[in-house]
Amino acid sequence: MYNKDIFGIFHLYGIMIAVGILCCFLLLFYYAKKAKLQSKFTDFVFYNAIISIAIGFFSAALFQATYNYIDNPENGFNLKGGVTFIGGLIGGVACFLIVYAIVRKRFESKLLDILSFAPCCITVAHGFGRIGCLFAGCCHGSLTDAWYGIYMDTNKFGYAKVVPTQLFEALFLFALCAIIFLLVMKWKFKHGLSVYLVSYGIFRFCIEYARDDSRGGFIPGISPSQFWSICMVVIGIGLIFLVEYLWKKRKREEIVSAVEEVAGETTEEILLPSEKENVEENVKEEIKNDSAEEEK
Repeated sequence: MYNKDIFGIFHLYGIMIAVGILCCFLLLFYYAKKAKLQSKFTDFVFYNAIISIAIGFFSAALFQATYNYIDNPENGFNLKGGVTFIGGLIGGVACFLIVYAIVRKRFESKLLDILSFAPCCITVAHGFGRIGCLFAGCCHGSLTDAWYGIYMDTNKFGYAKVVPTQLFEALFLFALCAIIFLLVMKWKFKHGLSVYLVSYGIFRFCIEYARDDSRGGFIPGISPSQFWSICMVVIGIGLIFLVEYLWKKRKREEIVSAVEEVAGETTEEILLPSEKENVEENVKEEIKNDSAEEEK
């Protein structure tokens, strides 16, 4: 593929990364408006995401440098030996969560409000990133004579026809983004993150068998990305139960808050226990009806 600088300044890989990040933030602001998130919280997510992306790029290089060092320690530890997406994802997410944990009490909106939609932002940015890899000739597959093969200038084979695993992954990520977008926006689906982690983990584990670029060693028998893919699937399944628990906990807190607002502290001294139960049941019924309306 084309991996030369445009006008001697711009590289298509960098342009695709920039387009991906731009689309990521456009989706974020679109969702924030539709979900009516607190503007202060949306601004926080935006700035925290910028910091996390920067940390993610460093983490991606750090992970790859570690793999390379384990594979060839005689070459020394070098951060210029490439990057790995999953390493960047781990570092970026960790950074975002740490910052959020520090300042979360300042906002009415919570992480739970964007958790299911966040994979749309991740997948669209990642998808354009893979298109950039296609132009750059990195992250490619093995040599092939098949009709779907693409000629590109690779580090391992030189100019050769290889399996375009970058293109396959980009198409998968864009499709996954569209699916999660519909699930969240149309059906108020609350497990978008689990869908992302499980589906991408399985896809990435499988596509690794078609890739044939050097990424260093980690665990004998599987690539570093396959190891983290297994972790993604396990975490994704566990998140289903955690997210269910968190939403139920939030509903209980809303019930308690609504009861206190309706009854009030002074009313507690006047209302009989049976009357208090009636107030609680009425509030629960209202919340249940609201939830049913949201699901429609």
